[in-house]
Amino acid sequence: MTQQRSARFAFVRASWHADIVDRAYDGFTEVIDAAQVDSFAVPGAFELPLMAQRLAKTGRYDAVICAAFVVDGGIYRHDFVAQTVVDGLMRVGLDCDLPVLSVSLTPHHYQETDHHNAIYRDHFVTKGREAAQAALGMTETLKAFSLKENAPEISKISAA
Repeated sequence: MTQQRSARFAFVRASWHADIVDRAYDGFTEVIDAAQVDSFAVPGAFELPLMAQRLAKTGRYDAVICAAFVVDGGIYRHDFVAQTVVDGLMRVGLDCDLPVLSVSLTPHHYQETDHHNAIYRDHFVTKGREAAQAALGMTETLKAFSLKENAPEISKISAA
């Protein structure tokens, strides 16, 4: 008899605006037990895809979740960074055949005030919960595709 292992998740956080970004981890671990999650920090959002790729290639994780807060500093760079990060994370997921989920937010209007910080801290908790639900959903769906006994059901889905 084989023992079924619990799903494992890697959660990668950008250190820039950590007081806000880390709230996504808090929300994530409200849904998924922290004992199933390995947490990693990188300097900023731009470094997320490389770390996600390294973690995905280990084969240890069922999903990699990446969180960052890319703010508009008054120049176009934030749009470039945000798009590059999301594109990179998508590529890692497709190349490694593993869910790589993004909790990378780019607000149009952010000022470093107590009011805005509170709003985005709360929002990151919500987004962390949503990422956990997505990770669980994808893990279960992909597991169904890997079980031979589910082949008839998968055939029905693909024929639809």
